[in-house]
Amino acid sequence: MTDVNASPGQGPGEDEQEATGPVIRDKRRLDPETGQVREGTTPGPAREETTTEGEAPADGERTAYEQGDGGAEEAHPDTQLAADRLEDLRRLQAEYVNYKRRVDRDRVRDTEAAVGSVVEALLPVLDDIHSARAHGDLTDGPMAAIADKLTGVLGRFGVQEVGAVGEVFDPTVHEALMHLPEAELPEGATETTIVQVMQPGFLVGERLVRAARVAVADPAS
Repeated sequence: MTDVNASPGQGPGEDEQEATGPVIRDKRRLDPETGQVREGTTPGPAREETTTEGEAPADGERTAYEQGDGGAEEAHPDTQLAADRLEDLRRLQAEYVNYKRRVDRDRVRDTEAAVGSVVEALLPVLDDIHSARAHGDLTDGPMAAIADKLTGVLGRFGVQEVGAVGEVFDPTVHEALMHLPEAELPEGATETTIVQVMQPGFLVGERLVRAARVAVADPAS
């Protein structure tokens, strides 16, 4: 039978084409006619889970960051580097102190050696001055003044005369050329004592230029 309601020129194929045309779905949450929220569009657990899952990495990252900060405070490369540099600085300071002490010691030694060389060259003059004083020839006059000035200049350079009558004999700075009878000992002497000085000795600092040449006497045993 022929459908009387069919429009002229419209066949069955056209109806099927209209039925199978593109379908447009309205995904709006609110119904434009009623204004109500449509069912199935309310945020559900899935979104909350998504949000929770999305936030979880942030919490994890923050926790890892905090843990990383704690680890950095315990063993930060800069901390170890600073400790190493401090140790190097202390070692350099110790080396510098030792170097300065060595330089100062060498400077004193060199100065004493230089002054000692001058004293050695002046030994004959100093011996003559000692002999003249022992015989009373330098009690007054220009020569006595010159001898006193020479002794003062040598003293300013650390030159010290050793060996005097009445001193206890010290083999490190005295050279005993002869022994005299006990009667020559000063009163109250209880040890080997210098009773005569033939040639005085001289020290420059701790450096012995020449030992004093003396005569000694021993107390009765």
